[in-house]
Amino acid sequence: MVGQGVLRECLLDPTVELVLAIGRTDTAQRHPKLVEILHADFFDFTDIQEQLTGFDACFFCLGISSAGMNETEYQRVTYGYTLAAAETLAPRNPDMTFIYVSGTGTDSSERGRVMWARIKGKTENALLKLPFKAHYMMRPGFIQPMHGIQSKTRLYRTLYAVTAPLFPLWNALLPNYVTTTERVGRAMIRLAKDGSPKTILENRDINALST
Repeated sequence: MVGQGVLRECLLDPTVELVLAIGRTDTAQRHPKLVEILHADFFDFTDIQEQLTGFDACFFCLGISSAGMNETEYQRVTYGYTLAAAETLAPRNPDMTFIYVSGTGTDSSERGRVMWARIKGKTENALLKLPFKAHYMMRPGFIQPMHGIQSKTRLYRTLYAVTAPLFPLWNALLPNYVTTTERVGRAMIRLAKDGSPKTILENRDINALST
């Protein structure tokens, strides 16, 4: 869902010259500056690594819910997929800015009681050690999908449909805890172009960057 929002903003932004989208399924988007690679194994990018050079930024939006998952399974995707991609990109793109979508409540100490927060923290910490030009860890709170974008998870689709009428109220009362797919996308582009003095950006920082 976040990836769809970021892709939309990249395609709309005239300063973005080229977008390479990597996923298991086609985005169904058609645009002159969009190139897609369908790739099945997110632990191994060897087959496509030569196509992953010369980029200014990586917007890493892949993620899953921890609901119903044990720690091993959740870490396999959240940490394993992310580091496999980042470790492929870093040596081939020394001038790259790597932006990772994490989440509010992420545990940088890696020692807390909440499983998903520990693993997100472990992932952030590992990314910050890689030799990119810059790294940014985005920690959005509740993300409201905009412009017809939908989550691939049925439960979330239902949740967002129910909460959509309440979003203007939440946005007014809890601006530090809610954002939108549009704001996340705009903030990512802003970070790639202008950077930020903060490496870890909380929800309020994301909203501020998006304006």
